[in-house]
Amino acid sequence: MEDNAVIFVGDKPVMNYVLAVMTQFNKPVSTVTLKARGRAISRAVDAAEITRNRFMLNIIVKNITIGTEAIQSEDGKTVNVSSMEILLAKT
Repeated sequence: MEDNAVIFVGDKPVMNYVLAVMTQFNKPVSTVTLKARGRAISRAVDAAEITRNRFMLNIIVKNITIGTEAIQSEDGKTVNVSSMEILLAKT
């Protein structure tokens, strides 16, 4: 059994990520990590909450990690972007 699955959250609709989380837990894996940066953070939070409250009531938020990543932009400048990891686990 695989321990952890990682889902990178981007620009797709929230329900795509909800389905991805549910698919991973049905494989089965013990934990799923949602990773997001910048504007996608709110989408990751929405996906975690919809999964927990509507579809899989036996899922808990085990850990949340926040941080800042320095990214090089096209013009060579360094831009700070917020990042978040949400660790979901079965109870």
